[in-house]
Parts: sequence; structure tokens; C-alpha cells
Amino acid sequence: MMNVHFEGPGYIADWMEHHAYSMQVWRLFENPSLPDIEDVDLLAVMGGPMNIYEEERYPYLAGEKELIHACIREHKHVLGICLGAQLIADALGEKVFKNREKEIGWFTMHPDGDNEDHEILSVFPVKFTPFHWHGETFDLPEGARLLGSSVACRNQGFLFGNHVLALQFHLEITPQIVEDLLEHASGDMTPDGYVQSSEEIRKGIEHCSANRVILFRLLDRFLGPAQKL
Repeated sequence: MMNVHFEGPGYIADWMEHHAYSMQVWRLFENPSLPDIEDVDLLAVMGGPMNIYEEERYPYLAGEKELIHACIREHKHVLGICLGAQLIADALGEKVFKNREKEIGWFTMHPDGDNEDHEILSVFPVKFTPFHWHGETFDLPEGARLLGSSVACRNQGFLFGNHVLALQFHLEITPQIVEDLLEHASGDMTPDGYVQSSEEIRKGIEHCSANRVILFRLLDRFLGPAQKL
């Protein structure tokens, strides 16, 4: 599900095509209608510049939250990226709030050491450099497993059960989506210690290919090679 036109599935769509899975994109900012839960095998919720509590300004958020909660309850696979991760945290009963720092650009992630032998989370290297574009964070839901941290943000993602995966950072980002964010969301780039310039962000595009490899491995483990979508 897309919340804005400039944050699409990116490399997730490549992964789906690689496995010959069908994918339907729901552009909620154009049409607030939602899929029937019976038709969902994997619900992927993408990012967006809005706060998850801005339902008056973005009325479709209410239905989106209900669908995420229902999919989690029915043990559907749910993947959330950035805003999507925050919506998942909310569905699991945690508050989403302003992080102590904005984090925009390419910043190193350090996975939690307890996940080295985990069947899903062990795919992450000792450190890697994904893309970030957020000013908010969340508390870790009860029963969830922390994925890892960056210097600017403690809770960078989590796994709940083996069917709910929340990523505050972006592995799915393509060079084109980077350019789209710079064009449509540059107002977020206020001077800060963890806000890179447009030039620095463009130089970091070289990380996209390595992150694509990590994403493919992660989705293979998260969904399983035999998962029928």
C-alpha cells in the first residue's frame, strides 16, 4: 500500500517479479478503498511524510490501520517500511513519537548481536548502510525482537512473531525513489546533525545495489521460498 506517489515498492517489486509472484499496488492517496483481508498473503505498507495520527488530514489512515491490525491478528505476513513500520508499532499498541534527531540520508546500521543465529534476522551484515528519511520513532512492542540501531535512532526495526516485520529504514529504495524524495520532500531537510545534503545523498546512491541484495535475502527468509503469494 502506497501513502504518497513518490514512495513506491522499489526493489520489493523486483523481488516479487524475480519469484513470479503477483502484486497489486493500492494507492491510498488516490483511492482509499482497501483489499479484502481474504485476498492478502503479504501486506506491504510503504512510507510517507505524514504522521500516523493525522487522520483528519489523511482520512485513509484510519482504514489502513484497521487492515494492518486485522492482518496481524489473522497471522498474515505484514511488512512495514518507515511510516509503515510506525503504523505496525501503533497496531501492536505502542506510541509513535518524535525521535531526538531527524535522520535523513545514508547512515550505518548495526544489527542487534542477539540475532546472529536467528533464522530470519541473521541475514543482516555486521554493519550496513541503508537509506533513512524520518523524524519519528516508536517503542519496541512487547514480544517483538529488535532488529538493530543506528547512532541517531535506537529502534530501527523489529520482528514480531515470524510474520510481522517493521523496518524504519529503507532497503527497497532505488536511485529513482531517492531523486523523487529529494524533489517532493526536500522541506524535511532542515539543518541537523543527521540530515545529509542533497549532494551527500546522491553520492550515497551507490549503496542501493548492496541494499537490494540484503532485501532479497531478508524477504526470502521472511516469507520462505515456498510461500505462496
